[in-house]
Amino acid sequence: MSEAASPVRSSNIPESVALINLPNNQPQEPDDNDSGLDTGYDERITHRSIGGPNHLNVVHRTPAFVKNCCPPRGRFGEYATRIIACIVIWAALYCVVGSSAWVGGNLFSLYLLLVLASLGGFLVAWKTQYFNFPALLGMLIVGFLLKNIEAINIAKNIDSNWSSSLRQVALAVILLRSGLGLDIAALKRLRFTVLRLAFGPCITEAVTVAVMAHFLLGLPWLWAFQLGFIIGAVSPAVVVPSMLTLQLDGYGVEEGIPTLVMAASSCDDVLAISLFGVFLGVSFSEGNLLWNIFRGPLEIAMGIIGGLLIGSLLWYFPWKKAGNATANRSVLLLAFAFLFLFGSNQVNFPGAGALGVLCLGATTAYGWGEKEKVPIERVMGILWDIFQPLLFGLIGAEVSIQYLKPDLVGMGLAALGIGLVLRIGVTYFAVLGNSFSTKEKLFCTIAWLPKATVQAAIGSIPLDKARQVASKDPTDANNQAVEYGIQIVTLAVLAILITAPLGAIGISLTGPRFLSQRKNEELGEPEANDESDA
Repeated sequence: MSEAASPVRSSNIPESVALINLPNNQPQEPDDNDSGLDTGYDERITHRSIGGPNHLNVVHRTPAFVKNCCPPRGRFGEYATRIIACIVIWAALYCVVGSSAWVGGNLFSLYLLLVLASLGGFLVAWKTQYFNFPALLGMLIVGFLLKNIEAINIAKNIDSNWSSSLRQVALAVILLRSGLGLDIAALKRLRFTVLRLAFGPCITEAVTVAVMAHFLLGLPWLWAFQLGFIIGAVSPAVVVPSMLTLQLDGYGVEEGIPTLVMAASSCDDVLAISLFGVFLGVSFSEGNLLWNIFRGPLEIAMGIIGGLLIGSLLWYFPWKKAGNATANRSVLLLAFAFLFLFGSNQVNFPGAGALGVLCLGATTAYGWGEKEKVPIERVMGILWDIFQPLLFGLIGAEVSIQYLKPDLVGMGLAALGIGLVLRIGVTYFAVLGNSFSTKEKLFCTIAWLPKATVQAAIGSIPLDKARQVASKDPTDANNQAVEYGIQIVTLAVLAILITAPLGAIGISLTGPRFLSQRKNEELGEPEANDESDA
């Protein structure tokens, strides 16, 4: 090899600079289309030559980190943008509201919970791609940690009214998405299965848990049935997003399984909340017994009729060819959903709200048609991306381990376990009589496990009521009622900790394996998920 052709290194040149024989070579710039972070070095050719006529050019080996920083691009640019956005939003929030957005304030704690829950969901979904764990698992874990690690307990600074209201808002969004995604034809075909699935497993588990709690924990019958119907409710906040994800990917669509599960979940909650209210009212001698008994059917009727009427109204308002029809429809749909959920609480018919929102979404989607509802579904998908980490972060933050007394946990687990086993069995029989395969029936039993929303919302009500009564009249009986309330909260916490992750992971793992995937009629390929981020 000639001397001119061999690489040369000068002792005066830094180690990060290499010399190669590249005569007449032009400076090379990084490829702007590169989407990921490089590993190694970016060799950037300069015009500086050394060695006279040999035209040996200096090659600066730039570290990949520097390359991706200037200008910021790829993953580094994406993450840097999000970090800057989080900081700027918080700074703007502080400038608007002041001390509430500073460390220790209500808004600061909510915002930090939102950011960290989003990060937790991303990390779980990213690091467990092979196992297909859902993002909501990471969000629940973050909320739980922020509540129960004393050194970083920011949940104590979150106002309970804000927490409850934000969870209701998030629930309205996901129930609207559920209603918009219902297959009306499948719902008509499976209407009796919906009723069996909504009522059979809930009542079976509630009665089983009540009996076990009475004999194992010594709870009086009225208190035991309060616990039973708290535990018996399925969580639409866990079930519905998981079903929508499977539905968007085409799993179980031909059989109508996502529609079946989403529709039955709302009816299940109405039944559980209504019967819980009956036993709560009798326990504290509130209201007329006959009225409390008939409240449940009345709430179901109110929810269905209200959703059908308002949904039919939105077929015509706004006119579909009017300007900004999508924006106006989205605003009206959300406004009525919030009115249903918050209004039903104001008039003491809480069960009617959730069912009303579900019927509202289904009715409007039926009137608009498949093509016209797509833009609205996209709007709801964007809103869900914002409210999902907030909802599950706040649910996780409602779970306090201070109530998990060792002497109570063992018996509580036994009661919950027996209830779950019977629930699974009844769920399997509830979906018989259809063309479902054995795997599809097993999937329904797994999808009917998660508990979170209702348990977090009403699990502490008996304890709050008992403490209120005991503070006014501190008799032995009233003080004992407080102990019963603590037992109920403990088992509600256990139910969330066990079934929410188990059910969410189970749905994600078994859905693609147990359900058949609808093929694209033209291409013969699985459906593409147009809302991969939803």
